[in-house]
Amino acid sequence: MRVFLGITGASGAPYAARLVDSLAAAECEVGVCASAAGIQVLATELYGDPRLPRDEVLARFTERAGDAVTVFDPHDYSAPYASGSARVDGYVVCPCSMATAGTIATGGEANLVHRAAGAGRRVRRLPVLDGDRGHDRDRR
Repeated sequence: MRVFLGITGASGAPYAARLVDSLAAAECEVGVCASAAGIQVLATELYGDPRLPRDEVLARFTERAGDAVTVFDPHDYSAPYASGSARVDGYVVCPCSMATAGTIATGGEANLVHRAAGAGRRVRRLPVLDGDRGHDRDRR
């Protein structure tokens, strides 16, 4: 199974970490793309340092998944996930900022996360958007 995982700037990095580990354990091929804000969220919520370099954050994030994960730059429109003609079984954006959800809903494509989700929509493989859980904390 081939799955795209987009990571954007919403609270919920532990969910993304568990998801990538679970997909790798299920022997899925996982393509990961994180926006700049997504990198900052991963660095802050998982590693306690929002200033960690992008490459270090992604290396730490994917190390347990090993060869199951391929990381793509947010502006790599040659990635297989950017095209609806590529064989992709699922698209997930986790965590998904509300700005990303709005961009995807309106058909905008400013980066590979948006483009991949749009490609999924065009071939009727609707992306799963896992939104910001900040509101959950506010209710406690």
